[in-house]
Amino acid sequence: MTTRFNKTNFRNICKTLANKHSYFNDIIKQYGYPPMFVRSLSFETLVQIILEQQVSLASAKAAYHKLKEKIDNVTVSNFLKLTDEDLKACYFSRQKIVYTKCLSTEIKNGNLSLDLLIDMKDDKIKSELKKIKGIGDWSADVFLMMALQSCNCFPMGDVALIKSVKEVLNLPNTTTKLEIELIANDWKPYRTIAAFLLWWAYINKRKINWN
Repeated sequence: MTTRFNKTNFRNICKTLANKHSYFNDIIKQYGYPPMFVRSLSFETLVQIILEQQVSLASAKAAYHKLKEKIDNVTVSNFLKLTDEDLKACYFSRQKIVYTKCLSTEIKNGNLSLDLLIDMKDDKIKSELKKIKGIGDWSADVFLMMALQSCNCFPMGDVALIKSVKEVLNLPNTTTKLEIELIANDWKPYRTIAAFLLWWAYINKRKINWN
């Protein structure tokens, strides 16, 4: 099984990265240890991740909170009772209505079982998730990181993360994603925790309310 992080080993992994790379040590010194950014292994988490695709955290939070006002318990059965108009009122875009309805239908029909993902390797989990319309590499990586606590994911499609890498490592804006991917290889097998540290720097630098 792929290595997972947890409350017991998380800070030790942060220390391991900080001891090897001074810029991670600087982040911890300036802002403290990052939170684990853990979410439940659930349909609700996947809906939340879909809402976060290509928008600001504030926009995604607004839609998610409106959904929670509509159905406090975000289950597949409750979600499928909502009409397109209900979801539009929760700030869902037309595209995200399609994605979340497709997700809920696939889970209802048994084509995706979140519980069965636990014992799979990361590559297999990503493959299963990406069969669902609207779930690509970024969404699958974030789900692996937050819901399954996989230690070695690095979502190259995350704009904030890429920007933070450039800022923290003092890289030129022209640095390519391929170059960043090569740098991130040096953080294996703990790229997820490296990403959490970099997100933490990004959030604190901009005083973003992430909760």
